[in-house]
Amino acid sequence: MPNDFDKAAKNYDATFTYSSIGKAQRERVHHYLKQEIKSKKKLSILELNCGTGEDAIFLTNQGHKVIATDISSEMITEATSKNDSITFLQQDITTITSETFTETFDLIFSNFGGLNCLSKEQLETFIDVSETLLKNNGKLVFVIMPKHCLWEQFYFFIKGDFKKMNRRKSKQEVVANVDDVNVPTWYFNPSELKTLTKNKFTLSLLKPIGISIPPSYLEPFFISKKRFLKLLISFEKWLSSTFWSKFADHYIISFQKK
Repeated sequence: MPNDFDKAAKNYDATFTYSSIGKAQRERVHHYLKQEIKSKKKLSILELNCGTGEDAIFLTNQGHKVIATDISSEMITEATSKNDSITFLQQDITTITSETFTETFDLIFSNFGGLNCLSKEQLETFIDVSETLLKNNGKLVFVIMPKHCLWEQFYFFIKGDFKKMNRRKSKQEVVANVDDVNVPTWYFNPSELKTLTKNKFTLSLLKPIGISIPPSYLEPFFISKKRFLKLLISFEKWLSSTFWSKFADHYIISFQKK
């Protein structure tokens, strides 16, 4: 897995985490995440692709123990500067094995397309490994980009960029630009995740993230249209049907270990 995210670390919070769209999409993720981890006991959580640590901090504040990992040393530095009491580790997801950690986990979590940096073969390998890292009845909760984002298709159609309009549908890697960093990216519909997990996990949650809330790269367009964006954000909770998951910017999907 290529490590190009060091270049994006310094500006990631400004361009996404603290943006209106970034905050709105993360709020929806946390809303569903809390549903999946309803527990009075302290859970052991492994976070993958933790970025600058916003979700690790949220989960820690919910009373859970978190080990948060990212391939980028600069992302880990940024995350640690926010909360040095959380265990932040530099870790390439493609090198994780059943022996990487000295403990097993109640939950493995990855947010905002971190797993889209894996090919289908790499993702399948990780799902197999994750089964060994989870306790009995443990859960996987992933936020992934699907192949059919309606916002993206509409945006590039209006611009007349028909190649980008259909880029998510490719079966090959697509080079996506993240804060001026080119990242090899693959897109997966929920049905593909269901197939990859069917032998060892059962589906427990599937919801759209960003069906009325636009993709974060449209933030500059909405800076002068705050009322319109606020209206779109308010619509998101009414478009929570599983049906919309494969048409959103992301979807959250959860599986429980059999």
